Amino acid sequence: MDDTATVREFRLVPSPSYARRVALSGNLSETSFTDLIQFYSISRQTAALTVVSPAGPEHDVVVFMENGEIIDARFGEMGGIDAVRRAMRLREGEFHVDLNVTAKKRTIWESPSKLLLDEMVSDDEAQNGVGNGAEAATAGREEVLFPKTPPPSPQRRSSFSVLFASAIVAAAAVGGALWWRSQQEAAAATARQAAVATQREAEARARPAVRGVTDTEIVFGMAAPFSGPAKELGRGMKTGIDLAFAATNEAGGVNGRKLRLVALDDGYEPERTRSVMKELAESRSVFGFIGNVGTPTAEVAVPFTLEKKMLFFGPFTGAGLLRRDPPDRYVFNYRASYAEETAATVKYLVNVRRIPVDEIAVFAQQDGYGDAGFNGVAKMLRKYNRNPDRTLRVGYKRNTIDVNEAVKTLRRSRHPVRAVVMVATYKAAAKFIEKVKAERPDIIFSNVSFVGSQALADELMTYGGRVAEGVMVTQVVPLPHSKATAVLRYQELLPKYSLGERPDFVSLEGYLAASLLIEGLKRAGRNFTTETLVDALEDLRAIDLGVGATMGFGMSEHQASHRVWGTVLDANGNFLTIDME
Repeated sequence: MDDTATVREFRLVPSPSYARRVALSGNLSETSFTDLIQFYSISRQTAALTVVSPAGPEHDVVVFMENGEIIDARFGEMGGIDAVRRAMRLREGEFHVDLNVTAKKRTIWESPSKLLLDEMVSDDEAQNGVGNGAEAATAGREEVLFPKTPPPSPQRRSSFSVLFASAIVAAAAVGGALWWRSQQEAAAATARQAAVATQREAEARARPAVRGVTDTEIVFGMAAPFSGPAKELGRGMKTGIDLAFAATNEAGGVNGRKLRLVALDDGYEPERTRSVMKELAESRSVFGFIGNVGTPTAEVAVPFTLEKKMLFFGPFTGAGLLRRDPPDRYVFNYRASYAEETAATVKYLVNVRRIPVDEIAVFAQQDGYGDAGFNGVAKMLRKYNRNPDRTLRVGYKRNTIDVNEAVKTLRRSRHPVRAVVMVATYKAAAKFIEKVKAERPDIIFSNVSFVGSQALADELMTYGGRVAEGVMVTQVVPLPHSKATAVLRYQELLPKYSLGERPDFVSLEGYLAASLLIEGLKRAGRNFTTETLVDALEDLRAIDLGVGATMGFGMSEHQASHRVWGTVLDANGNFLTIDME
């Protein structure tokens, strides 16, 4: 079977597994361009469909499709939707298809089904003699770019005249039969146009009234680091959200709709976050956001979502900018804040470990994340009548592990340091701990949850169990190996949907945050909007996800959990719970 025959066989119901591995080539005289578009739309593929013009490469046609959607098109000097419509009218030319080729930008927003319906109507009108000068000009241009069979020569016209006269005589002889046939054809054309109109009306009724929501799915976006020193945080959050979405989808979805996550890499850099958020909202048309990672990136993302009035749910950050009083309407947090984590740490160090407040230092990332953590320390120090300005604070630049200056400053401190509260990412934190412990193994190190606990443990163990042992991390979720109801469910889902992934604090947080959002979606009903979902979330009270603490929201409370758990590493890199009181 040749490739052209394959297109015809799979045009209406293509095999997804077959479509993913086969690129096609052929001639438009055998396979129409509309068939090609329909084939790659139904199989939801990413591809570039090219028709080579005999007039030269400057007249070639290229249509870009991404996940079955038409993104961009070029027909000679023409671009966008007009180029697609012209391309679908071609009847001759060699074509080839390159898989996984994407457009540089999106210029077309119409669905393939709508474009195909428009072309069907256009064909019907042409067959019934409806046309205009513009269509004639179009036909003329296509004739130049893709020449068709030339018209008969003057010497052959007399033959055509004879044939035409004979046809008239034959028509007179069988006029009744021809009249009956023409009536049947006209009725068929009318019925077809009525069917097209009905289908168009059905499509219009099914067209989503809410961005990112169709009859069958709800699409959420996520901007997070999937590259760079903080990539494990993005990967962990996505894993957890995917688990919750997959389990819900297998059970039938939310009110008849499946959940889908579109996650893009911002590298933990605010400038990249800006463009990623814009792409997710405008090009990918997501309903809202879940699981974004980081404070400096949130400083860009939150104003964007507030301006667009889009949901910003369960970000992996405890920064105060997401916890305003009164809260921003579209921002909802799952986790305890950095201020609550660092306050619990200072209280533990002073009350349980008996360390004087003036012997506590801070190691923090030099940006909004570090500032948010330090503010929690400062607030607690004031309660102990300690001026935060007198506290030693050292740090490092985001997305680096350049901690040498921080280590030198700590070593040169004239005041003794017995504990360091850390507001850092896992690579920088591990490097700092390793260098300081080489000379001061007695110092207590405590990290906030954003560090990425398992990633920190793995990083520390590369330096040996001596370095890892005794390092504390405050958590906003229970131990991922515990026997809490929600954690057991999470443990069951990991091998089913994320084979090879280990239970981890970050992915557990993503799973719990997504579970809370799903509960809100269920209560919002099928015909929800962003506004009605926000109202439903604000009505969530005393939700028990199965972690040993109830959660909920309110009009003046957009943080579900205030619980902080204490953990400490042993020499084997395993986390154990500690009583923070």
